[in-house]
Amino acid sequence: MLDQSTLDAVKSYSTHMKRPVAMIIGQGNHAKRDELIDFLEKIASTSDNIIFDKTVVDTDLSPMSFKINSENRDTGIVFSGIPGGHEFTSLLLAILHAGGHTMKLDEGIQDLVKRIQKPLKFQTFVSLSCHNCPDVVQALNQFAILNDGIENEMIDGGVFPELVEKNNIQGVPAVFLNGKPFLNGKVDTARIIDKLQSEYADLLSEGVAESLETQDVTVIGGGPAGSAAAIYTARKGLRVALIADRIGGQVKDTQDIENLISVPLTNGNTLASNLATHIKAYPITVKEHVSVTNIEEVKGGYQITLNTGTSFTTRTIIIATGAKWRKLGVKGEDENIGNGVAYCPHCDGPFFKGKPVAVIGGGNSGVEAALDLAGIVKHVTVLEFGDNLRADQVLIDKAQARDNITIIKSAATQEIVAKDGKVSQLIYQDRTTGEDKTLDLSAIFVQIGLVPNSEVVKGLVNVTAHGEIEIDAKCRTNKAGIFACGDVTTVPFKQINIAMGEGSKAGLAAFEYLMMNA
Repeated sequence: MLDQSTLDAVKSYSTHMKRPVAMIIGQGNHAKRDELIDFLEKIASTSDNIIFDKTVVDTDLSPMSFKINSENRDTGIVFSGIPGGHEFTSLLLAILHAGGHTMKLDEGIQDLVKRIQKPLKFQTFVSLSCHNCPDVVQALNQFAILNDGIENEMIDGGVFPELVEKNNIQGVPAVFLNGKPFLNGKVDTARIIDKLQSEYADLLSEGVAESLETQDVTVIGGGPAGSAAAIYTARKGLRVALIADRIGGQVKDTQDIENLISVPLTNGNTLASNLATHIKAYPITVKEHVSVTNIEEVKGGYQITLNTGTSFTTRTIIIATGAKWRKLGVKGEDENIGNGVAYCPHCDGPFFKGKPVAVIGGGNSGVEAALDLAGIVKHVTVLEFGDNLRADQVLIDKAQARDNITIIKSAATQEIVAKDGKVSQLIYQDRTTGEDKTLDLSAIFVQIGLVPNSEVVKGLVNVTAHGEIEIDAKCRTNKAGIFACGDVTTVPFKQINIAMGEGSKAGLAAFEYLMMNA
């Protein structure tokens, strides 16, 4: 599991630690306990600042769990399972942060977390193949380090199937708070903070919000469009702030990317990392992991308020908030999210190994999801509402060549049925005959397009009936000084290449506006 190059990387990173960190294992027997001990011993061998002694145990932990202590202080971080795969980074960051290495978490978020005055005990169920899970684990681990009243336990569902069964978990990440379901699926730091603030009116102690000077341009959104807009405006010498829940946006949820011009093949995480690197090359004030709660028109521009309480003025705004997965809107969908209804085949596919599943949607996303799932599950049924699949022909050919993929066209999903808290059937209408038909299955992966994330500016700028922000050829909205770009707008064809171009255009348009209104 840990090759020499990985251990060398741990050794290199550990030089940033300012104090020793100890990993304390639980007591008892388990078939994989020796594997866990070997894993921890190898990590500890890389640095004198990382300590593991298998004779020192915590009787409150399971034999497959270990906690992170720093200077004899319990950080509140527990890993239950062997955090390999995508979660290895979560362990490495937990060690580094507990050892005093600087967190990249926004200072406003850090101040807010320190002010939380309620005891919060999180349990985050993950799959080691889930690429969304580490974002949640890492965020909550940082919360635990910042606040003694917060705990977070990462639980690998593959090692603790009895807990998965007990809690009816069929999708990850699944976050429990103080023993009750809290959040499920792809979530980010901003969403966690928003949910906590909505559920606990008295969550925070008194505090003083961070201040930020007036900006020339504030870009809201950190995907391809927002990143391009921020870079283009910063290159013009403007004072630029970039507000984003995460740099990369929905790109981070994409696996292989084969149509980014001049780059034959890359993936979402790599592209998001490259965007972050490019942004850092300029004096851009980046506020990541936060969200905008209000925009108000004031003299000379607009006032923006963040969920951290920070409020500042800006002369112009570029909205690049992208889009989120569209829901089916049928009976049984919302009730069964995390119990067989999913939107990320890469994250939740492994839970349905050897079982029949369905994918709703015959576009590129739907057929790609079917191909990914076909290597894991027993059978995949693709249901497309239209008379023909909308995916690229190369993808259709691959799907039709698979023995365990069935494609049904002219199918309108009617209802999702669950039994004993888990999805068991899908009812759809054959649009050619009007007949309702039933599929017996264990999961439904919804891939039917996107919904624009325009809520923050509804009532401020014009949007279509579908929620897309209306823009002209220069990305201008109907409100002077507010521009928009990318998937949140009326621009046709939601593609990475197009979003980058639109972001660049919006940046140039904002610069032109500022020059004309100097």
